Amino acid sequence: MNFPFSLAKEYKEDEEKHDYVQQAGNSEALSIEVLGDETDHNGRKHRSLGQNNQQEPLKKPLIQTNPLLSEVYLTHGIKLTIPRYILERVMSESKATNSDQKHPENTTEVYAIHGAEPEVLAYAMAKYSRSALTMRESLAEISSQRAEQFLNTFYFQYGHRSIADLAHIPFAIEKLSMLAAIALVDEARWDGQERSTRYQDFRRSGWYVPQLSTVARRNYQHAIEALFLSYDAISLGMFDALKAAIPCPAEMKPADYHRTLKARAFDAARYLLPLATNTSLGQIVNARTLESQVSRLLSSPFAEIRNLGVSLRKAASEPAWNVQRDKLEQLAGEGAVDAAATSEILNDLMPPVRTAPTLVKYAEPSEYQIASREELSHAARELMRDAEGNPAEIYPAPTVDLLDDDEDLEVELATSLLYGCCHYSYRQLRGAVAALSEPRRNELLKLGHAHRGKHDELLRAFSSGHGFRFDILMDIGAFRDMHRHRRCIQLIQEFSDVHGYEEPVCPGQPTLAEAGLEPAYKAAMDSALAAYRALCDSEELEAKQSAQYLLPMGMRCRAMFKMDFAEALYIAELRSGIAGHFSYRKVAWEMYRAIAARHPALAGLFRIEDVNLPVDLLKR
Repeated sequence: MNFPFSLAKEYKEDEEKHDYVQQAGNSEALSIEVLGDETDHNGRKHRSLGQNNQQEPLKKPLIQTNPLLSEVYLTHGIKLTIPRYILERVMSESKATNSDQKHPENTTEVYAIHGAEPEVLAYAMAKYSRSALTMRESLAEISSQRAEQFLNTFYFQYGHRSIADLAHIPFAIEKLSMLAAIALVDEARWDGQERSTRYQDFRRSGWYVPQLSTVARRNYQHAIEALFLSYDAISLGMFDALKAAIPCPAEMKPADYHRTLKARAFDAARYLLPLATNTSLGQIVNARTLESQVSRLLSSPFAEIRNLGVSLRKAASEPAWNVQRDKLEQLAGEGAVDAAATSEILNDLMPPVRTAPTLVKYAEPSEYQIASREELSHAARELMRDAEGNPAEIYPAPTVDLLDDDEDLEVELATSLLYGCCHYSYRQLRGAVAALSEPRRNELLKLGHAHRGKHDELLRAFSSGHGFRFDILMDIGAFRDMHRHRRCIQLIQEFSDVHGYEEPVCPGQPTLAEAGLEPAYKAAMDSALAAYRALCDSEELEAKQSAQYLLPMGMRCRAMFKMDFAEALYIAELRSGIAGHFSYRKVAWEMYRAIAARHPALAGLFRIEDVNLPVDLLKR
């Protein structure tokens, strides 16, 4: 029989006793032989008293001093003394188990799971830690009501938040602005895909309109329409310029040739797409990420983003769209299947499924995030003032600034907390923070956690200890692509007009001037900036937020990326490839150059080519 518990043992060797304790848990079960009260044994040396073993002649009889105790001999000559009632219970249970079950060796089972509700599946997986049931057995006995009871207890009361990592939920989010999409995907644990500005024409997408007065709304619409007209003009004009500069090779199909050049033309035209442009995306996230995502969106200063948080929470709480159920109802309506059978199938096999009603029901706006953002923004404004009390001038900064790592941790944390609340470079901001007294710096650190609640994670700015920190100034379109990298910490500054805008320049491709498009491009950008500033300075509700929708993607923005060396190499190699957009190719190249200058021995590890060299524009 098997004795699977932790046991205190005695090992007899040459009449010497060596006591030790076997820890509970992963040890192998031990075979045991039970000797009755009158059984004799060889006390001098004993290896095993299995069924086929023979005992040596009796030399030293055992004196049973306590009738309530029984002696058990284990394999390898180990003796155990335990209470008789425990032994009898273990033997009875073990006998029943061994008679009912057989355990063949090397029978690992692997199977995929489909069709279980996310919260039910999360409960079933969590049961692995406390139950010996298989996944099939657990799913057969768990209902959505039992899953809800379990999650209410272990997730919300006991704080076992990792349980929510086991529930994965797909969402389709359609017709949201690019500005809202950037906020939506700003999660470290996020998987999804968004519409591409390279392969789709966005002039038919429409745009988001914030709540504005009649006059402000009319001016807003006029500014957006003007940008889309310019987007069309630049796209068509650059396509013609590309055709004139690059003839179609004989071996290339005309359809492939036109499609490739059109993508290159869209790369140039995307600089004029406003952040109000509608896009669509799909995401697959676990319930813990969804909960923090919803809470963060509900805490946004943007009305559209707050409403998006409400919609996500509602979508997770209401019955999800079931493609198979929808198809079956359609077939029943067409008479292709029996209507009565369809009703039975829908009720029994395809009941409405709510994907995460329990795990997101308490997702609310985060007072920690809201209050911290307000107080840190005020602290940044007060810190970055000149001698006359006016906002300090923003110093010029390179596209990519690889920061040194010789600063104190307190300085890095305080600077990072303020970084997302202003438009200064990290280096300039750090200089002001480092000049503060220690008590004043500690006050800034306190602002970052003063409002933290029981279940709040620390603000992202507290993430530290990364060997490579890049302060990057790039256009919004390039940031939108760089934003997809999840194995790094990203601190993002608010979009504005303070850094000016970029022009589309790609080595080997006609410039705007060469294509005769430069005046139209600059006029469109300047007109959009004028509309942005007018709305920003107005008395409209959430005027500064509403104005950001008018900013074209060619505007520069600043973001901090903290990462390890492997991620830095990965980004530099991936984003510098000739198939990528030239705006982020330049960023990736500058990241490589900064690392190579500081760590020459590492430069040879990069598989990278100079992005300033002309490329074959027909090669994707």
